[in-house]
Amino acid sequence: MLRAIWLLILLALGVWAALFLRQTGGNVEITVGNTFIGVPVWLGLLGAVVLFLVLHGLLSGWRSLRNWPARIRARREARHRRDGDAAVTRALVALAAGTPDQARLEIRRARTLLGDTPHTLLLTAEAERMAGRNESANEAFRLLSQREDGKFLGLRGLLRDAMQREDWPAAQRLAREAEAAQPGAAWVKEERAALALRTRDWREALALSPADGMTGHRRAALALAASMQEPEPALAASLEKQALSADPGFAPAALAVARRQAGEGSPRRAKSTLQTAWKAAPHPDLAEAYLADEGDALARVKAAEALTQENRGHPESRLVLGRSALAAGLTGRARAELEALVNSGVADRRAYLAMVDMDAVELGDSAAGRAAEAKWLRAAAAAAPEPRWQCLNCGTIHARWEPLCEACGTPGRIEWTGGVSKGGAVATA
Repeated sequence: MLRAIWLLILLALGVWAALFLRQTGGNVEITVGNTFIGVPVWLGLLGAVVLFLVLHGLLSGWRSLRNWPARIRARREARHRRDGDAAVTRALVALAAGTPDQARLEIRRARTLLGDTPHTLLLTAEAERMAGRNESANEAFRLLSQREDGKFLGLRGLLRDAMQREDWPAAQRLAREAEAAQPGAAWVKEERAALALRTRDWREALALSPADGMTGHRRAALALAASMQEPEPALAASLEKQALSADPGFAPAALAVARRQAGEGSPRRAKSTLQTAWKAAPHPDLAEAYLADEGDALARVKAAEALTQENRGHPESRLVLGRSALAAGLTGRARAELEALVNSGVADRRAYLAMVDMDAVELGDSAAGRAAEAKWLRAAAAAAPEPRWQCLNCGTIHARWEPLCEACGTPGRIEWTGGVSKGGAVATA
């Protein structure tokens, strides 16, 4: 409406100007040699306007003729884009429906119409993988990884395939390339951490593991495993301390730190480390290491008292004290500790077997001794088993802690099981 009003105004102004010029009069004269042309002003202006319109029309027609092939191409590309986008949508629906053959057909149409774009290459790879054609899928991922705008997507697909094939060298190379293509990507960091565990590169696994998303026990296990691979003594010692700091109750870390301290000529520091670890989580290996240097039986009793004084009521403390007293011939002290442990209701098989040894010393080979032995053996058979290092993935029992279960190849799953907690309940370390 506004445009029509402006057009009427312009026409009115044009008519007024023409009438004004006609009333005003005057001529336009053109002399070329002996030729003279004279026309009224209004007619000259009208001719100039008509000439302008004719020239403008000719130029516009020429420009339109020149641009005609480009317009044809643009319309064809728009049609291909529209049909290609529709084919991509149908391919996505087919993938979601679990029909890879239909998806592959639609993706071929989309690639014919749109070319090898990041979208079509990614969908091609996924459709081929769903159809079980891994080589074709990897070829699409390789083409995608060669594009700057799709490099990370291509590398991610190739990395996933390498991990499925357990080609760890190729997977590590692809992970490094993916991190270079997308620095700081959380997914790449997670995959590199998983690869480090698979390849038993404990130091890299520790470095790549999130500090706030990991339990203290797991971090301690990784740090200790890394120290076992570290050839530099100073760095190994630092990793051992890091493991003990992450989990003060992790017995293997405490033993490693104590052994290094003793080897450096600091036996008191070693014993203090073991005492601190015992206070956090008593473990029979800690007691064995603490009492190893005590040759005299009575001295072992005193050493056991020093070790257990900060956690006196723990079942493991009572067991160590009872066994040490029995070995020293202090049967009264041994019976008090072992009976208190048995009566607590949380004793495992070791306590009842210790009672068998106790009655064998006190009663000897007598009818009362044999009756007591039978009683405690029956109780031991019904009691909870002694704690042990066990792979929580496959259940294999291990003589000592290891970072990897060789039976099933699972890293970080060997833990101290069947023990008792500070409150006396059966626990898993």
